[in-house]
Amino acid sequence: MKQTRDTKWAANLAAAGPFHACGGHLRVARKHAGRLESADALSGRRAGTDGPVLVKLGTWLDSVRKRAAKLPEQRRVDLDQLGMRW
Repeated sequence: MKQTRDTKWAANLAAAGPFHACGGHLRVARKHAGRLESADALSGRRAGTDGPVLVKLGTWLDSVRKRAAKLPEQRRVDLDQLGMRW
């Protein structure tokens, strides 16, 4: 099953939450990657696929910051709620 932009966004946002909870910020190194243990629904995986999903959190946040003006309002709100510094 192919990932949609919405499922990719949800997976990245799900990885950003725990990072923020642990560190208190979203200033993630570009090379940082996080793991989602139960991301079948978020990643568009088929049921029964084993293993965690690797999310390139640093790359994603860097990209999001660069295209902040083009983001839908709800996505900006989602990140603002996590304390995103634009």
